Amino acid sequence: MPTLGDEELYRLLQDDAPCGDLTTESLVIGTAAARLDCSARGAMVVCGVEEAARLFELAGARTIWRVDSGSALDAGERLLVAEGTAAQLHRAWKTAQTLVEWASGISTVAAAIVAQAGGVAVACTRKNVPGTKALSVKAVKAGGAVMHRLGLSETLLVFAEHRLFLDEAPVLTVARLHRNQPEKKIVVEVSDVAEAQLWAQAGADVLQLEKFSPAALGECRAAIGALPDRPLLAAAGGVRADNAAAYVAAGADLLVTSAPFTAPPRDVQVDFIRR
Repeated sequence: MPTLGDEELYRLLQDDAPCGDLTTESLVIGTAAARLDCSARGAMVVCGVEEAARLFELAGARTIWRVDSGSALDAGERLLVAEGTAAQLHRAWKTAQTLVEWASGISTVAAAIVAQAGGVAVACTRKNVPGTKALSVKAVKAGGAVMHRLGLSETLLVFAEHRLFLDEAPVLTVARLHRNQPEKKIVVEVSDVAEAQLWAQAGADVLQLEKFSPAALGECRAAIGALPDRPLLAAAGGVRADNAAAYVAAGADLLVTSAPFTAPPRDVQVDFIRR
């Protein structure tokens, strides 16, 4: 699984200790030999362990054991062990811990939604915290989900905010997009069943049902079910682990969610051992 590169990781270390570790230096304990054990305080699907291990290595320590991102851990299970001097371990400690806790929050919530989706694909939006895309995408994948879209450059998703500037029938819009981007699927976000029928009849490939209830999604599925080339129905807006199964039961072909990106971080226990 891809990881952040050394340049990005080194910037994180420099951000936390731009002029050294004042406390460790002032205590004159930096050369003491030490070991650091990281473990899960609660159940989690872990992510970012590779980056954490590399942070310790960039600080001069060495990783002697770790799990892989995507591993499901129970409370108390170890995820990383590093050895080095007190100065080396202290330099990387909080940056590595915080990175794993934050990324594991995303992957754990993504995994929970995937578990409730019963085999229906779960796709995460591009609403990650700005500047965190690479690790957010890694965390989504570690949780077993996929990306709905990485950004504006590679997918066609027609919002009402786009349609505000159009003066043509939906069928003409769909035909024009197919001509201009023949390899791309055309996704249209709709807000009610009438809009869904209109764009389904126009030839959209996917309808993104924004903030539909499961009942409304079922109504939409029934309304367009007889079309020869029925578009896929993607439930979007408010999809979480506690309602994913209801959307699937109502007939969703795909679940689109931003919930993992606002997940609370998972708690990682860090223990220092003097060697």
